[in-house]
Amino acid sequence: MRTRVKICGITRAEDACSAVEHGADAIGLVFFEGSPRHVTLEQAERITAAVAPFVTVVGLFVDASPSEIRHVLENVPLGLLQFHGHEANDHCNRYGLPFIKSIAMRPSTDLREQVQAYPDAGGILLDTWQPQTHGGGGRAFDWAEVPRDLTLPVILAGGLTAANIATAIRQVRPYAVDVSSGVESGKGIKSAEKISAFMKGVRSSDADTGD
Repeated sequence: MRTRVKICGITRAEDACSAVEHGADAIGLVFFEGSPRHVTLEQAERITAAVAPFVTVVGLFVDASPSEIRHVLENVPLGLLQFHGHEANDHCNRYGLPFIKSIAMRPSTDLREQVQAYPDAGGILLDTWQPQTHGGGGRAFDWAEVPRDLTLPVILAGGLTAANIATAIRQVRPYAVDVSSGVESGKGIKSAEKISAFMKGVRSSDADTGD
């Protein structure tokens, strides 16, 4: 099975189109004001209007209230929710959409315990611990910390670039990868050339592993 790809932190419609053109399966919109890639509802509406069919639009939230999330859902056609805070399983599962839960990787993280805490999640996203920005910092964690026998699909994030993505996929064998700063020319500004190189790295690793 090929490795799926999400390009996160999209802030411009043209970057969403570039991600889709190069083969991304999903794009991510950040609704967390503490992120340099935060989008307003107006930005999100413009971006989603430009996204081609069969590409999943993912909304990223960090400890947002139910009313805030519902307000976004009333205005933006999201297909998947991504939670990066301390949200419990019941909170994540109350909006009628599938969700994934981000887990911050640090030495004290018990991944198997975290997986058990989110039985309704469609997958877990493993990212470098970044308490201020909750992702997008361009730093990788130790991939050797990821066990192969987790019961939920693994989405690998954190410091991924065209230079290391093939190695990351060969080592972790994730269901999907999630990249943001690794394909940027500036904060929130994606580079078509870097997206293209990243996607080539994903495809080469899939070919090498026989997927």
